[in-house]
Amino acid sequence: MEKNMASWDRAIRVILAIIFIALALQKGGAWWILGIIGIVFIITSVVGFCPLYKIVGFKTAKGS
Repeated sequence: MEKNMASWDRAIRVILAIIFIALALQKGGAWWILGIIGIVFIITSVVGFCPLYKIVGFKTAKGS
């Protein structure tokens, strides 16, 4: 699995993930959807690969 995310992209996702998860925990209800998105953002940031980027042919990482 080739990395397709740059370090700045990964950092932004982690920041957004923290915000999303905090909102989900604080507000409850249907906000849990943001919490799930936050968890996905953290996983893709750790791995450095975004499946959606692969599907649409987008890449923020430098290289081939």
